[in-house]
Amino acid sequence: MKKAQAKVDPIPFTLDGFNKLKEERTRLLSERPEAVMHLKKAREMGDLSENGYYKSSRWKLSQIDSRLRYLNHMLRYGKIIESKKSDSVELGSTVVLFDGSKEVTYQIVGGEESNPSQGSISYKSPLGKALLGKKINEKVQFHAPVGIIVYLIKAIS
Repeated sequence: MKKAQAKVDPIPFTLDGFNKLKEERTRLLSERPEAVMHLKKAREMGDLSENGYYKSSRWKLSQIDSRLRYLNHMLRYGKIIESKKSDSVELGSTVVLFDGSKEVTYQIVGGEESNPSQGSISYKSPLGKALLGKKINEKVQFHAPVGIIVYLIKAIS
């Protein structure tokens, strides 16, 4: 009798974010044979209990394999969300916001690809949630660690 598998919800990605995962997976798959070779060499040296080369080689291979499992899961369940040309904010939109003194620009992305320091925020973040569905010249407010922040949407692309 087969064991029932839990249903996994699709993981939303922009096309760029999904392609970056594929590139990273390809890179790690190309690095893995060398890591296996280093581990094999280290094992041949004998006493593994005091072999730093063995421990570091095993750690490196473990890190590669762990990341590959993660990437395979993301790629298997990832769903590319196409950004439609819309007059409201949605996943994939790039939004220019004004807080009264300066403008900031963010792209709304899936949770797994967000990086606020590089201008991409998750649609699940407080700001991302507040922006979804809003239009140009609408104000959005959200709770941040520093308190309530209000932005005016200047542009959506």
